[in-house]
Amino acid sequence: MGKELLLEIGTEEIPAAFLPKALKDLEEIARGELAANRIRHGEIRTMGTPRRLFLTADGLAEQQEDQVIEKLGPAARVAFDEQGNPSRAAVGFARGQNLGIAELERVTTEKGEYLCARKKIIGEATVGLLPAILTKVITGIPFRKSMRWSDQEFRFARPIHWILALFGGRIIPFRIANVESGNTSRGHRFMSPDSFPVENLEGYLTGTRDRFVIVDPAERKEIIREETRKAAATVGGRVLPSEELLETVTFLTEYPTVVCGNFDREYLKLPQEVLITTMISHQKYFPVVDERGALLPHFITINNTLARDPAVVKRGNEKVIRARLSDARFFFEADRKIPLDRRVADLKKVVFHTLLGTSYEKVMRFQKLAGWIARRVKPLHGNKVAFVAHVDKAALLAKADLDTQMVGEFAELQGIMGREYALLAGEDPVVAKAIHEHYLPTAAGGGLPESDEGAVVSIADKMDTICGFFGVGLIPTGTADPYALRRQALGVINIILAKRYPFSLGSLIDESLAILGPLLKRPSDETKTAVLEFFKGRFENQLISQGHPYDVVDAILATGMDSLVAADDKIRAMADFKSHPDFQPLAIAFKRVVNIIRGFQNGAVDPALLSGPEEKNLHEAFLKIRETVLTHVSGGDYSAVLFDLARLREPVDAFFEAVLVMAEDEKVRFNRLSLLEEISTLFHDVADFSRIVTESQG
Repeated sequence: MGKELLLEIGTEEIPAAFLPKALKDLEEIARGELAANRIRHGEIRTMGTPRRLFLTADGLAEQQEDQVIEKLGPAARVAFDEQGNPSRAAVGFARGQNLGIAELERVTTEKGEYLCARKKIIGEATVGLLPAILTKVITGIPFRKSMRWSDQEFRFARPIHWILALFGGRIIPFRIANVESGNTSRGHRFMSPDSFPVENLEGYLTGTRDRFVIVDPAERKEIIREETRKAAATVGGRVLPSEELLETVTFLTEYPTVVCGNFDREYLKLPQEVLITTMISHQKYFPVVDERGALLPHFITINNTLARDPAVVKRGNEKVIRARLSDARFFFEADRKIPLDRRVADLKKVVFHTLLGTSYEKVMRFQKLAGWIARRVKPLHGNKVAFVAHVDKAALLAKADLDTQMVGEFAELQGIMGREYALLAGEDPVVAKAIHEHYLPTAAGGGLPESDEGAVVSIADKMDTICGFFGVGLIPTGTADPYALRRQALGVINIILAKRYPFSLGSLIDESLAILGPLLKRPSDETKTAVLEFFKGRFENQLISQGHPYDVVDAILATGMDSLVAADDKIRAMADFKSHPDFQPLAIAFKRVVNIIRGFQNGAVDPALLSGPEEKNLHEAFLKIRETVLTHVSGGDYSAVLFDLARLREPVDAFFEAVLVMAEDEKVRFNRLSLLEEISTLFHDVADFSRIVTESQG
């Protein structure tokens, strides 16, 4: 039976955003180090607060597992002479392993019989290994940002003040950044700052709780969730759900307590998003809403102490929110005095990027591109003329709110304030909605524009950004993507798929690059190729992450993805068809076709040169289904196409069984290759079946 390991790293307050990952990394590093040192253990658990990272492992073995090391020596045939005496090679190998000849073993490998030195290394005591292991665990935790303090070279998220390290109740002695490990922890910074001794996990959890520290973040989260619910109910409302805020305040506190405050109803005249952003993003308050989701003049704040007088805390937070909302109201009223269309020219003073000009120039570019897209899209509602006009106006005003004081103060509100100010200025609600929607999606998997107007402007804006940065050589590398081009490309893909827009991706890129014109630092064709590959990578990754077989995705995209809608439809049809009994034989038959015609092209079938029933039957079967296949392809019914192609499987198999494709007669050979090429071309309307992994390939 093993012993209990406890490790606590006590620090100054670590940023809340760092903690979830730090706790995950702490567990993974500890698990890896214990495995590397062959130390068995039971459950590993991590917990933490802003001032501590805590790890416990139960059932930790008191000794390393023994290790058997094998080292191969010379081949047996050269290790001994005919009389069985060891050769110089055998003697030298034994001496090098500190073994006698008699202690060597013989083992049989794929290459024959060899001498082998087998040594058993007895495991060391765990207690002697833990100082080095725990040092590696602590120093190995990566942080987004770290710091040095005093005269230390060591870096950590925040300065370390204490280290608790116990194994079976005994201190594991080591030092990091002049901090000696010990058997003490500390309570809440303000309510119980003194140290206290720890013997085991139970005592640690009891001791911290008694000193106003709830170490388990899951428990703190549930306390906050329940207490905010109760507080909201006291004012006749409910908490506006925000898992992100809940996560943040969980890691901002050690002992969360709830205070409900109020603000003047007059502030409810501001756009709801302004109030929500102020409360959540800036103050970390939970907004309170009624049953219909409308904001109430209340908020809930999470305190990190047990307040002696909650009324004082309440008044303090009310004073803060009042000041923030007063600022917001001032900005809102000041911004309203200048309509959005008058702010567009001021974007000339806002630099988008030094290589791509001002925000005004960007707007002019994607306004043109949006018009190009709009003329190729059939709107779901309204007439085409009005649709194009709405798109044009929305694109023009899309970035105008960047010049407002509200967005200058609350950057999260860009697009939202554009919508609100457009409505107040009397713009068409369709235009106002599109201004907001053109920023969507704002995150991977986020909501997409509902309106066609918003979708078109969103595509245009994002495509201008992608083509622009690619055109000046600022391309994402590895994990680095400072301009979020991957997210924007996925946004374009998902909007096109959701709206089922039929236009060519290649043509869209061409148009965008043409508009960028003299700004490009790379040749247009080179840039286009790079952008297309970039989109292909994003599309491929998304499809595979959705569960589509990688070979199906590869087979479809190999034939092109100029129409994203068509490519997506093909993949879904192929994925369904993969379970059909004809799928595997069809793929195998196609691979035979591809292998035979490799390098052959531009043939034409002469029916007069066809001979034998199998050859004629294949040609007739091909002609019979070609028209239906092409009809179904043009209609986008790829499931029907695949079932049509499946009808060629038997004629193809029969052809290969009976016909010698590479006939001696050059004309006959050319004719047979031409027939197979035409069949291959028909298959390529859907996929490159040669890329499908068949059962014979494993």
